Amino acid sequence: MSPENRAPHQDAMLKRLARVEGQIRGIQAMIRRGEECEAIAQQFAAARKALDKAYQEMLACLLEETVLDPARDDAETLARVRAIFTKYT
Repeated sequence: MSPENRAPHQDAMLKRLARVEGQIRGIQAMIRRGEECEAIAQQFAAARKALDKAYQEMLACLLEETVLDPARDDAETLARVRAIFTKYT
């Protein structure tokens, strides 16, 4: 992905991560206030899901860059995609 095409994706990823950061700070505040464990667990689940979604978006970007790389032949592309899945999933 070219740098000019990457900028909107970077902005979206940074916003997504900022939301996750806010969720984590909220969880910290809940713990400090001594809120119920179930309510805290619910917020953990939401933050985890949001972080998983950010990770999936980043992995999709990596795969897109790999598949669309004109310098790679099909065998190299397939090997790289397999390596990505082995390493990151």
